[in-house]
Amino acid sequence: MHMTTDCAKDFIKEIKEEVKGTDVEVVICPPFTLLHTLKELTEGTNIKIGAQNMHWEENGAFTGEVSPIMLKDLGIEYCIIGHSERRQYFNETNSTVNKKIISAINHGIKPILCVGESLDERKAGKIEAVIKKQVEEALNGVASDDMKNIVIAYEPIWAIGTGETATSEEANRVIAYIRNIVKELYNENISEEIRIQYGGSVKPHNIEELMDQEDIDGALVGGASLKAQSFAQIVNF
Repeated sequence: MHMTTDCAKDFIKEIKEEVKGTDVEVVICPPFTLLHTLKELTEGTNIKIGAQNMHWEENGAFTGEVSPIMLKDLGIEYCIIGHSERRQYFNETNSTVNKKIISAINHGIKPILCVGESLDERKAGKIEAVIKKQVEEALNGVASDDMKNIVIAYEPIWAIGTGETATSEEANRVIAYIRNIVKELYNENISEEIRIQYGGSVKPHNIEELMDQEDIDGALVGGASLKAQSFAQIVNF
């Protein structure tokens, strides 16, 4: 929940120049109020615009919500679904996450599915059990052919906005575990092709170490994405 329109315009003007030569896919997911403006300002560039959330219904009496049809009307290609803050503060469950995943796919929106354990779950040795449940229930009913349009982001809750980061080896281990879950649910080809990101205090100083890991395909960047310079350093690592 950052930036007014003027701030976002300044940000996007700067970031467009900083990342225009990259071969990395760049997606920025601003608040709903900025989607239209940033979509217009990034037309013809290598930057794509995504949403931070969506409802699973096309329309109805859901005051304060935004539907997939509304996002498609703006030309939005991606949507973050099941972010830990949505789960923690707004009662997102694996069931509602699954409904949103299915709806996004049906409307041609690529979901960025977030999964991750809390500090208490980690200390209790429940990392694998929590992750497995989240992934399996979120992907329930998703066809094999649709998996190519899904991104999974592993974001340990204890590492978000805290300055704490899972070691690159630990992040890679959990992401490899997620990849294996996908293999069990679908097949090896899908598990190898799906993009699995790490999110949790990703900064310019740790991006290279994270991206050197075999199973980490990208980063879901939080606070470091609010400044064009630091975000560009991450994109251009």
